[in-house]
Amino acid sequence: MKWVGIAVWLFSFQVMAQSVHYEVNNEQFEGYFVTPGDAAPLVILIHDWDGVTEYEIKRANMLYEAGYAVFAVDIYGAGVRPVAIADRKHHTGELYRDRQRMRDLINGGIVKAKQLGATTENAVMMGYCLGGTAVLEMARSGLPMKGFVAIHGGLGTPDDQNYKDVQAEILVQHGSADANISMQEFVMLSAAMDKDGAPNEMIVYGGAQHSFTKADNPHYDADADHKSWQRLLTFLDEKLH
Repeated sequence: MKWVGIAVWLFSFQVMAQSVHYEVNNEQFEGYFVTPGDAAPLVILIHDWDGVTEYEIKRANMLYEAGYAVFAVDIYGAGVRPVAIADRKHHTGELYRDRQRMRDLINGGIVKAKQLGATTENAVMMGYCLGGTAVLEMARSGLPMKGFVAIHGGLGTPDDQNYKDVQAEILVQHGSADANISMQEFVMLSAAMDKDGAPNEMIVYGGAQHSFTKADNPHYDADADHKSWQRLLTFLDEKLH
């Protein structure tokens, strides 16, 4: 997938879409960067289990329209965009088993965003599905963001981790009918964050299933997607300047 040098029309705005090739620990990655200007507040976007695809590009461009710079971090590798369910589970599982690698790849993406001129000191991190899991991982690591947003992501906390080092508020958006991530896990996450004093907001969308924001899947929920997006925008407005 190539975006270098192309202009994408979104509503009445012209978005200069830039594919970004970069290295982390001598491995090749391909992210996506868009910005309305050098001083724009930044959103670090972590992809779901199929990699940086049209969905992340769509969301990045929507955030651009709202006035934000966006860097979509690649945590799979350049050219690794799995389609088969088994392949997606394989790549996701590798990252779940090696949390330090997950952290290193996301931090490497943040370094690249800074090299591109993004204001990484004025940033919120967000992610969908796998990306939501990764956002919680980075929050637990003590990453100095202005906020964290996990949308229909995995909510479990590894046995050797906690929320004591969280530096900013965590917003979690979850569907009550999610067959992959139970409401019990949602409640356990809430208790874990409260126990460690991590600021948080937990939102449940009644009847929404897993991946409720993705219009190309049978679990899409237009009402929950709209509410989720509007809360995201207000959260970004609250945290960034």
